[in-house]
Amino acid sequence: MLGGRTSEERVLVLDFGSQYAQLIARRVREQNVYCEIVRHDISAARVRTHRPRGIIFSGGPNSVYEQGAPQCDPGLLQLGIPVLGICYGMQLVCNALGGQVEGAPSREYGRARCRVTSHEDLFAGVAADLTVWMSHGDQVFRVSDNFLPLACTDTCPIAAVRHRTLPVYGLQFHPEVTHTPQGSTILHNFLRIVCGCEGTWHLGDFARETIEQIRQRVGDGRVICGLSGGVDSAVTAALLYKAIGPQLSCILVNNGLLRKAEQQAVIAEFSSHFQTDLHVVDAEDRFLAALEGIVEPQEKRRRIGHAFIECFKAEATRIKDARFLAQGTLYPDVIESGAALDGPAATIKLHHNVGGLPEELGFELIEPLRDLFKDEVRKLGRELGLPDEVVWRHPFPGPGLAVRCLGAVTRQRLDVLREADAIVVEEVKAAGLYRQTSQAFAVLLPVQSVGVMGDARTYEDAVAVRCVNTDDFMTADWTHLPYDVLARISTRMINEVRGVNRVCYDISSKPPATIEWE
Repeated sequence: MLGGRTSEERVLVLDFGSQYAQLIARRVREQNVYCEIVRHDISAARVRTHRPRGIIFSGGPNSVYEQGAPQCDPGLLQLGIPVLGICYGMQLVCNALGGQVEGAPSREYGRARCRVTSHEDLFAGVAADLTVWMSHGDQVFRVSDNFLPLACTDTCPIAAVRHRTLPVYGLQFHPEVTHTPQGSTILHNFLRIVCGCEGTWHLGDFARETIEQIRQRVGDGRVICGLSGGVDSAVTAALLYKAIGPQLSCILVNNGLLRKAEQQAVIAEFSSHFQTDLHVVDAEDRFLAALEGIVEPQEKRRRIGHAFIECFKAEATRIKDARFLAQGTLYPDVIESGAALDGPAATIKLHHNVGGLPEELGFELIEPLRDLFKDEVRKLGRELGLPDEVVWRHPFPGPGLAVRCLGAVTRQRLDVLREADAIVVEEVKAAGLYRQTSQAFAVLLPVQSVGVMGDARTYEDAVAVRCVNTDDFMTADWTHLPYDVLARISTRMINEVRGVNRVCYDISSKPPATIEWE
């Protein structure tokens, strides 16, 4: 990833396994400073080559004194580049520079009262007493004489430090989370005062730079882009269209697993904004045949992926002179898949947009969004003039309704699910809550229950309603929909969708649950 952008102001986040690493990067970008997440063991020589303005060490689940705990190249601390260690990151830099880290007699998890003892640099303009978010079992017990303590809590005497001669700082608490109300000010101070950043990175600049890069790379070639109806593919298509215009060909595969009227909506939106080549593949029968009798989620995904590649490949061969394939891969996809050169070493999941399809088709891959997070993609979509109904459409899984239709996937069950899902979205929109809800949908369960309709006994399907709020889709909380909205959803679903007589609401957070059911 390093070197992919020309932004003069770049900050690196070294990921030591923190659940907040992506959040740190997003908070930095919100300050108009470009930020990348890289491996914790990246070499000082490689970092020096790319001259970042600052380096942030993330938190992590390990103890720095444990055998095998992730470490950094100690040369990073001698580059003269400002370093901010957060939680594990603070313990790591203090330990590396002569301090002592031990298990704390009283662990801190959650909100804590922090007292600032020095307001220079990092804490400029910050209150003397502030609320912070702690999440640690270890802490720094002793620092060398080269360190100056900056803050403390009742149970953590060294809650923040700075080195007297090196531009190295440490925070035991997490400034990146909203539970630390003045955390953005502290990060702002690190970026502006300590690192000297001016905040020159903007999505508008990103768009212009990316469009020019695509134009130069593609030349007079043709690019194929898969449309799904989601914001990622729509923004990808918009960037490509602005770069190469009629040299873009888009393919929409109707796999029979789309939401209600989604094919028609995608075609209408595409036709309104792009005057270019659109191919629509009707493959519903092929996908349903591939899924016949399959109930295991991973096997569903495997078969859908295989069928999609076959359909896409067959249509792509009909497009002459196509050399490139564009995908709406986002930065979290790259990080979690382990596909980034400088990303975390562990593979968390195999993402449908990372690898596979380009090799199958023999195309060169273009991923114009691979440096962005979801919220940044939405902002970019607005910059490019896409309508709100596209920019704010809720995400939809690659395997479509198949992973929301638990059990057997049949045409009849999909039709029931489509109608139920449409009611959820319609009522959430009618209540003015669609933009405040990150994802809202219905799940058809392989469960029948007894009911009474018109004095007659019924034995029909149960539907679960799932609504979540999240910033980054890595963690999520269930949405506290008003009771009257839930009541309307339930009443409409039971009255209007034949085959449904019971509605449940999913109140599970992620983790431990996932957003999708399969």
